[in-house]
Amino acid sequence: MFTKDLIEDLLSKSVEEHLHKKIEDIQRRDKEINSFITLGIEEAEKSSKEIQKKIDAGNQGKLSGLVISIKDNIAVSDLRMTCGSKVLEKYIAPYDATIIKSIKREDGIIIGKCNMDEFACGSDGTSSHFGPTKNPRNIDYVPGGSSSGSAASVAADFADLSIGSDTGGSIRCPASFCGVYGFKPSYGLVSRYGLSDMAMSLEGPGPFAKDTYGIALLLDIISGKDPRDTVTVESNKSYLKAVEDFNDKDIKNMKIAYAKEFFEGVDEKIKSMILDKIGILESEGAIIEEVSLPNIKYSIPIYYLVVFSEFSSAMSKFDGFKYGHYVGGQDIVEAVSNTRETSMGTEVKRRVLLGTFITMEEFRGRWYTKALKARSAIKEDFKRIFHSYDLLIGPTMPTLPWKIGERISDPLAMYS
Repeated sequence: MFTKDLIEDLLSKSVEEHLHKKIEDIQRRDKEINSFITLGIEEAEKSSKEIQKKIDAGNQGKLSGLVISIKDNIAVSDLRMTCGSKVLEKYIAPYDATIIKSIKREDGIIIGKCNMDEFACGSDGTSSHFGPTKNPRNIDYVPGGSSSGSAASVAADFADLSIGSDTGGSIRCPASFCGVYGFKPSYGLVSRYGLSDMAMSLEGPGPFAKDTYGIALLLDIISGKDPRDTVTVESNKSYLKAVEDFNDKDIKNMKIAYAKEFFEGVDEKIKSMILDKIGILESEGAIIEEVSLPNIKYSIPIYYLVVFSEFSSAMSKFDGFKYGHYVGGQDIVEAVSNTRETSMGTEVKRRVLLGTFITMEEFRGRWYTKALKARSAIKEDFKRIFHSYDLLIGPTMPTLPWKIGERISDPLAMYS
């Protein structure tokens, strides 16, 4: 059911019944899919009763009892926040992230915390300490990552909407692989307070839904200025209104660009499908033009240089002393080493080591500083395109989903 229709249905029926159907479905089917790490059933049921009273009184919030799942690197008060890692296996969040407060304020029901690649290190959903998430469309295949559980929970209809986080595709990749909608908001549009991010200058929370209405609805609720996150900006636009006001006639004379570089090395099936969609837009009256983004070829090496550097810094707080898994030693150095060795997965340790190496004083100027300069050049390429065009279109992923375990022996394949 489309999100708008579902809300109208909830207003005339029972929020509690809707929630119980979701819970029953999760308990029956999620052992196989593994989209959730922790469920918050008791609090969800309590919320559903309170929201039903508000609906009966006619003063419900915008979400009106929709069931929402949350990636497990975002703080929800009194629920586990594991980041998919043994390090935080028993950590209970003592507060709500800003976006969680916004969702609760608008009467969204938080059903639970979703599985994810450990500390968001991955793009297929298989590196979680709690086991791999499986793609609901075909359980032999990966769901994409790192927000694997968020996408899978929406695709499996365990949740009406979900919140994930995205650094370099962690919402968009699993949305594509699971056949749902996912959106990475511009940096600063949505508060990061309460998010355990992988790379502070790139990552941010964003929505999953079954349609653009759901994406816009959730984006309206979670976007805006937050005094707890100094990079956030005011958001006076209504994304939902833009979706509701849009019609097919608006496509006529819209200027749409596609970058030739986007199709280099892309699976032929994906390339053919995107070009078909471009043809449909052109037949509807859109002005389609090929453009070039000459610096885009540097995006992957720049991405990993920046991410590994910031990630190694972010992981320094996970030493077991203040919170999280702890293994002792004869001194502090040995204790920290033992804790991290026994509680962090292979991919996390690999990225920490690479990031530490990149940011060493003798190498910082050679790699990290140059990466930041090149990053600015890529931004200028995109600014140039959007100065002349309304949209830039291209494939979300260069490949189709692969089978679970297919790339375990080749970790570098995950970096391409």
